[in-house]
Amino acid sequence: MTHKRTLTSAMTALAVVVPLAWGGASHAQEAINLRMTIWSANEAHLTLFNEIAAGFKEDNPDVTVTYESLPFDTYTTALTTQIAGGNAPDMAWIFETSAYDFVASGALHPLTDTLTATEGYNLDEVNGTATERWSQDGALYAYPFSTSPFGMFVNNDVIKASGAKTPAELIAAGEWTWENAIATAATVGKAGKAGLIIRDFKYQMWQNLASVWNGWGASPWGEDGKTCTFAEQPMIDALSFIHEAAFQQKAMPGPGEDVDFFAGNAAMTITQISRASLLPKDNPFDWDLVPLPKGPAGEYALIGQAGVGVLAGSKNAETAAKFIAYMTNPENSAKLSQFFPSARKSLLNAEILKKTNPLLSQEQIDRVVIAGIEAGKVIPGHTGFAQIQQTVRAGLDSIWRPDADIPAATQAICGQIGRMLQR
Repeated sequence: MTHKRTLTSAMTALAVVVPLAWGGASHAQEAINLRMTIWSANEAHLTLFNEIAAGFKEDNPDVTVTYESLPFDTYTTALTTQIAGGNAPDMAWIFETSAYDFVASGALHPLTDTLTATEGYNLDEVNGTATERWSQDGALYAYPFSTSPFGMFVNNDVIKASGAKTPAELIAAGEWTWENAIATAATVGKAGKAGLIIRDFKYQMWQNLASVWNGWGASPWGEDGKTCTFAEQPMIDALSFIHEAAFQQKAMPGPGEDVDFFAGNAAMTITQISRASLLPKDNPFDWDLVPLPKGPAGEYALIGQAGVGVLAGSKNAETAAKFIAYMTNPENSAKLSQFFPSARKSLLNAEILKKTNPLLSQEQIDRVVIAGIEAGKVIPGHTGFAQIQQTVRAGLDSIWRPDADIPAATQAICGQIGRMLQR
């Protein structure tokens, strides 16, 4: 992807307003309060983050770190609104989809010098492909603290009650394909439960459909980021498959239907392995975690990333960078990896991952986590992604109805985003 210094209006405001709002000298002798925005309000996550903050404070008694949880669905909008309004945090989690915008805008403080100067940090062991979106001109602007593969969580109780084959049975028979996965989901749907849920998709967050369409070799734009490929045959075939699963086979909840897999109401859900923390602790159902099914283009894997960075306008940017170095050092990365798989090579082994992910079996770790990180492509992202995301979402609305003309809709989408991709 070619980095361009082009931004949405919010990101332009981000680059211009923050220095004016925040300017001023560093207050090295005063108490320092650092604020980090995150999109998780999960109790287990917050407990760990607060433990890390407390550990940093032991060596830096004048520094206090607090976390502000923003809603997942509107996180980037809320963050850029804070930045444009002069109320930016010192540090922030950043979605992989908006990484290019944050890096190219100059909104982030460079981290490379601080990380490499931190004793024992060992930045060289971080996979180069994992840092691609978060780097520019040889400098790292956010650390990819989460490199989390997508997998299929399974409720075996629901599937067996319907009389369908479980994914484990299909895998054992060498038949774990999208066609058979949807057949299982459709059988469950006819039995009264939801079949397959693509978590967080809800017919709006279309980029999560990459967890399906990558199996057809489809992508929304070409490798150079400049050419729209929505209207090409692999994407048409993949969207047609998804459409038929939802509207003809009733294998997926339709628009407006909100079903929670982790409440035991569905057969399968595609999501990142970090969502294992949502599995019920009391009387859990018989669950499994399996790789994504094989598609017409073969086997594949998808990765979601999250970066953590320091906002360039923070009056305490250097201290914030030191906290990022502490939060993501090898020791704390190992702790974080129970929820957020690390890009550090030393932590990508079965022994470490088993310790930090006690819910997962050795087989699940090997075939979903390790294999997924090694082979997976990162979920689509682009400069100006917020505008592209909304335009594509609106263009896909005509597909999410029974009488859709998918080739016409995808052609129209390319007509709308073609110029955006050129920026």
